[in-house]
Amino acid sequence: MIFNLLLVFGIGDSFGMSLKVRLYDTLTRKKVVLDPNVVRAYFCGPTVYDEPHLGHARAYVVFDVLVRLLKYLGYKVIYVRNVTDVDDKIINKAKSEGVSPFEIADRYYREFYDAMKALKVIPPNLEPRATGHIPEIIEFIEGLFAKGYAYETPDGVYFRVRKFKAYGKLSKRSIDKMRAGARVEPSPYKEDPLDFALWKKAKPGEPSWPSPWGDGRPGWHIECSAMVLKHLGETIDIHGGGEDLIFPHHENEIAQSEALTGKPLAKIWFHVGLLIVRGEKMAKSLKNFVTIKEALQKYDAESVRLFLLSANYRKQLEFSWDRLKQAEDILDELYRALFLAEYRSKEAVGAKNFKSAYEELDRHDVGLEERITSFRRRFLEALADDLNLVEAINILKSIARYIIQNVNHLSREDLISLARLLRELGGILGILQESLQERIEEKRKRGKPIGSFIPPNYILNESELIGKLIQLVIDVRKELRKRKIYDLSDTIRKRLRELGIVLEDIGLETRFYFSS
Repeated sequence: MIFNLLLVFGIGDSFGMSLKVRLYDTLTRKKVVLDPNVVRAYFCGPTVYDEPHLGHARAYVVFDVLVRLLKYLGYKVIYVRNVTDVDDKIINKAKSEGVSPFEIADRYYREFYDAMKALKVIPPNLEPRATGHIPEIIEFIEGLFAKGYAYETPDGVYFRVRKFKAYGKLSKRSIDKMRAGARVEPSPYKEDPLDFALWKKAKPGEPSWPSPWGDGRPGWHIECSAMVLKHLGETIDIHGGGEDLIFPHHENEIAQSEALTGKPLAKIWFHVGLLIVRGEKMAKSLKNFVTIKEALQKYDAESVRLFLLSANYRKQLEFSWDRLKQAEDILDELYRALFLAEYRSKEAVGAKNFKSAYEELDRHDVGLEERITSFRRRFLEALADDLNLVEAINILKSIARYIIQNVNHLSREDLISLARLLRELGGILGILQESLQERIEEKRKRGKPIGSFIPPNYILNESELIGKLIQLVIDVRKELRKRKIYDLSDTIRKRLRELGIVLEDIGLETRFYFSS
């Protein structure tokens, strides 16, 4: 793919360090300039207990665009995304099915992996699992004990929330007014209802590992802090996730990490707005979800991506099948311009036509190179300004409109340049990377019409088209015979034979075959 080559060869480097990327930081409620060179990024990954749905997909696709942008601009990105493969939800699912929790985790990790691949999400540099970091988690908790932030009870180890004076700074909640989050279990042994589990002592039939506090397993929040520390260091550049993770998950990560290290956990907290259905969060518990697999049965991956990117990433996005259809229509219009430019640029033109084309270009658009540079600069500036996806998509639409309106006045070289621009910029969003034939097959696979983006005079399938044309001629000839216009009927038969197509009349039916 063109975009992948751009990343490999660093084509975007000239735009990189001179263009300041600013991202909205949930902690400070301000846009923060991202430091150049190496970006260490951590994004909270899936809890693998069920099929991933479109609500999950939005967060991963948005962060995927951010990573693509940074790489395009010349940043070196070290991207870590964890997998929670031991958790209450996984254990409960395993009990309900009568299988091992590890079987559930492996099954649904595969579902997640396949879904991300289908959505063209670039894999992270590292994808560590909670169960692969038990020693690091235990060491982390021991450090919290040494500093007085952790205490042991009969059912586990807990973090003293009130000892961490800055608790609530991310979610902007008052510690005296907040309640423990839904994923923080109640316990009669806690010193304070807000304290959260660092280590859960083993219950019969649950997976467990040995520790200084007895056999057990890590709490939900501690795994991320331990993995960030091991793979990225004490302070990272970007920590991200869905906005539903702000409290309690990310609030608790901040508390335990900064209590241990005494340093800020992240320079920028990046949160993606929720996908909602009729005003409610898309969620398994509400049974209002659409799985990624279901969506991809009706729409291709690029259409789904474009829908998920169609609003300000920090705001909630309302899901409906109509909105997915609108995204598909927009994508088809972009592909219409792209394929028109690519197809027309391949048409053979003589010197006279070239001269005419350049004369028309001079009259209609002085300096196409400057126009292309402007399109690229505006697109990148939009994304660099807190990932302004709406404006970036609008600029792609402007490029497409320009191609369609001026295609008859542009030279072959100009059409090639504009087509490359669409693919180059579209690649940062993870769209406009398919060939015409791939796009046709995507449509046919779902039984959808393909005429909207096919260039004029393009032959879809030569053998299929020839067969249909011959059948049309046979039908016309049949009507001529029916009307007893035999001289014209015989002429058609003779001319077809001259072309190597033999007609054989059998009663009222006519068959054809090709002569050798």
